[in-house]
Amino acid sequence: MSETTIDLPDRIDSEIDRFIQQGEFINRDEAVEELLTLGLTAFDVDEEPGREPGEDLFTQATDDQIDPAADMDPDDEYTL
Repeated sequence: MSETTIDLPDRIDSEIDRFIQQGEFINRDEAVEELLTLGLTAFDVDEEPGREPGEDLFTQATDDQIDPAADMDPDDEYTL
């Protein structure tokens, strides 16, 4: 794994600390890695067939999910 040193504005450093305190990330290393990955994915310009730029496995999985409540046929009626 490569190692990189960066200087962050206080505002961003505070946001990362807040995410960690809220339990969004286990530690600072995980937070920085995940946030950088999300940022890089947003700027991903590879045009693979069937894949939108910036689309990753997480957004693809959530987009593929179907809400059962929205899957109702309008002709279906509730009966008791």
